[in-house]
Amino acid sequence: MIKTSIQDAINQQIVREMYSSNLYLAMASYYATQNLNGFSKWMHFQAEEEMMHALKFFDYLVNRGGKPEVGAIAAPKKDWDSPLQAFTDAYAHEQLVTSWIYDIVDLAIAEKDHATHSLLQWFVNEQVEEEANTSLIVDKLKLIGPDPQGLFLIDSELGNRPAPTPIAAK
Repeated sequence: MIKTSIQDAINQQIVREMYSSNLYLAMASYYATQNLNGFSKWMHFQAEEEMMHALKFFDYLVNRGGKPEVGAIAAPKKDWDSPLQAFTDAYAHEQLVTSWIYDIVDLAIAEKDHATHSLLQWFVNEQVEEEANTSLIVDKLKLIGPDPQGLFLIDSELGNRPAPTPIAAK
């Protein structure tokens, strides 16, 4: 049986992952309205990936005899001033998610919950990838500045992102 403190922290993280999914869908919408379909596709796939993260936590609680509870999910921001601002927000959000994962890792260690600690190592590694991906795109957007040709090239590149692989297959 999973400890209540761990269950509560994971339930809170489920809501956070679902918020992340909604945030990235809002960004996908923003980019679509800017006719940046590659950016939109990238964010749409990111939203799918975040929902898979929520479900991974959900399933973990079920497997440990816990009770997943989905709380209220706040509405995300809807508009950005530029493609760079949206990706800068995405990068900052991924840094925040990393801090939340680390907090749960610290709790798992304090509670001597080795199974949860093991699960969280997957998320720790995932966050390294998430931060690196968003940071790289922010850096590219900063590099090109207001150049529409550069934006077009990045849009084309981001449109090549493959659909996320279901976590069970990873």
